[in-house]
Amino acid sequence: MRHQSVIASVFAALGASLLAPLALAAPLVFESAGANPAAIAPTRDAFRSAIGGGTVAGPAGSFGGLRREINWDGVPDGFSDPSPLPANFFNVNSPRGVVFTTPGSGFMVSANAGGVTPVLFGFASDFQTFSPQRLFTAVNSNITDVSFFLPGTATEATTGAFGLIFTDVEVAGETKVQFFDANDNLIFTRDALVAGNQGMSFLGVAFDDTVIGRVRITSGANTIVSNGVLGNPIDDIVVMDDFLYAEPSIAAVPEPQTYALMGIGLMALALVVRRRALQASTTRL
Repeated sequence: MRHQSVIASVFAALGASLLAPLALAAPLVFESAGANPAAIAPTRDAFRSAIGGGTVAGPAGSFGGLRREINWDGVPDGFSDPSPLPANFFNVNSPRGVVFTTPGSGFMVSANAGGVTPVLFGFASDFQTFSPQRLFTAVNSNITDVSFFLPGTATEATTGAFGLIFTDVEVAGETKVQFFDANDNLIFTRDALVAGNQGMSFLGVAFDDTVIGRVRITSGANTIVSNGVLGNPIDDIVVMDDFLYAEPSIAAVPEPQTYALMGIGLMALALVVRRRALQASTTRL
């Protein structure tokens, strides 16, 4: 009976190891808020440095092949307010490896000064820009999902870091960013810091031991319906400026996790113990 108890113990250990949660290192969070661009620029710069790529942009917002940025200001007038921005503009027209989706009716980039359409989506007393002079928003929704691709292709990709700038975060807990892995499992959530009316908030997150397959951005609790028109007159309205993220790439096949290797070893040990027990029983017979 002794060998049976040994086998039972081995398989109990195997089960425990497989059910044990995998410990992941906490991501590195960069965040700040203030009344103007100068208040958050140092945090933005620290996030840039953590990703790498320098400060001079190459074609399609590429920084040294390590980082991409979108500041919206290169979007043509024909794709800005009141016209919609194509969801794949920054993977087709300007290939930077991101495609947007939303439960709403689309996306919009604000108009430049000098045109017939009012700037800042018609809310000049609520918003300001970090990099003049365009801003970005979903339309008829406060949700923007960002998916990653090898720039200019339909090949799905991942990134290791993502950050952005919000303008006009006035209510705590209503503006946040959720990070999902390549299997679309939620891996991290962070609320943006409150900056006050017309204020600016930066939030960036970098991972060491996992990859980001999708990002969901919740911008306040209100929505923009069209220039000068909100979904309701009460809730906080928040829009976005610059996006920054590590160069999208195809994630390498993950190495077997420690618990999986332990489980394989325990299974092998159990088979050895069982074989020896059977051999001992045969010898006694």
